[in-house]
Amino acid sequence: MRTISTSHSGFTLIELIMVIVILGILAATAMPKFVDLSSDADAAAVKGIAGALSSASSINFSGCAVKGHTPAAGVCVTVDNCDDVAGLVNGMDDYSITSTAISTSNGIEKSDCEVHKTADATITANFLAITAGN
Repeated sequence: MRTISTSHSGFTLIELIMVIVILGILAATAMPKFVDLSSDADAAAVKGIAGALSSASSINFSGCAVKGHTPAAGVCVTVDNCDDVAGLVNGMDDYSITSTAISTSNGIEKSDCEVHKTADATITANFLAITAGN
């Protein structure tokens, strides 16, 4: 007489349930980090816009200085306040600008400005606007 041995391989139902439970716990702890990424992206976008506005203001001032602060198409645009700087940069439809202070340093008028997303005014960034073309 021969004995037939059978061996089964695989996972039991208990093992599969435990793996699913562990994956659920890991997903629940990681989820809040991924949900909040949109506010981080909005903050980074506002900071990027502020950097672009500050750079555009500086470049415009340099172009105006070369032209003796006489407005010239494509070289020198008149900038009297923070709102005028927005005209130097494309893609400002979703952002709003406010002026926070105006100061004069070495005969150059500067405005401390603030930019924020129109839909969410809590996310802000500051930039410097330099008066030019006057």
